[in-house]
Amino acid sequence: MAQINFSSSIGVWWSSDSWSIHDVRARAREIEELGYGSLFYGEAFGKESLTQASALLGATERLVVGTGIANIHSRDASAAESGSRTLSALYPGRFVLGLGVSHAPLVENNAGTYAKPLATMREYLRRMDEMPEQIEPGAQRPARLLAALGPKMIELSGTAGDGAHPYLVTPEQTARTRELLGPDKWVVSEQAVALTTDRETGLRRAHQHLHMYSQLPNYQKSWLRQGFDESDVVIGGSDKLAEHMVAIGDAEAIAAHVRRHLDAGADHVVIQVLGDDRAEDPLPALREIAPGLGL
Repeated sequence: MAQINFSSSIGVWWSSDSWSIHDVRARAREIEELGYGSLFYGEAFGKESLTQASALLGATERLVVGTGIANIHSRDASAAESGSRTLSALYPGRFVLGLGVSHAPLVENNAGTYAKPLATMREYLRRMDEMPEQIEPGAQRPARLLAALGPKMIELSGTAGDGAHPYLVTPEQTARTRELLGPDKWVVSEQAVALTTDRETGLRRAHQHLHMYSQLPNYQKSWLRQGFDESDVVIGGSDKLAEHMVAIGDAEAIAAHVRRHLDAGADHVVIQVLGDDRAEDPLPALREIAPGLGL
């Protein structure tokens, strides 16, 4: 299993595309100072993923930086492999390459072709493996995690990767992922949180968060597999889905929910703070939550 030097079992997932990279770097430094072990981020409409990783790694000393998830339709396999190996050479054990097939509507809106996601990912990983060592002689490639929701993609994340990065899942799904992967692969689970004791405020934030995801077939299928039904998989999600996907409550309640993922077999959990606006600064909530997480 490829090395990841997490300084703690809890990290952060932050969609910071609307922020300047200078401000993101400054907040990454404080995230590190608070004791969080990582900073993961997505790739859909904003910053280029590997460039952002380089900026964040250079701004911090111990923080693990992860792409969560780099879209394989945004760069070919050779670019992904060569770029990630260079980051690994510069920052050993601190860069995680998360890869995903994205979603048909997003890929096709950008004039791409979305077909047979499992086969597409398998071929992409094969081409990455064929890249010669001379790209970065002596450097280890970084840990490679897949955005794996279904059982076949989870299995692939173990046979052709170093583990999985489950997103929008219950602790029970984290346990199923661990069971499929066995003990020797990484499981880095994402958990959205709404720090508020007002249930209606928490539900509003959760429904806003789920609005886009609930319209994507991959997540709809994932939630049905996790035991929800068609009445839950509506635009914005049902209240039941919202309360299972988002930890709503005070810092103590959120910490308890995060620990459920760790108890279920996650090696590391990245928390995504939800506010009333997607561009809201997550640091006030992260400061308040940190002591309850033992950071």
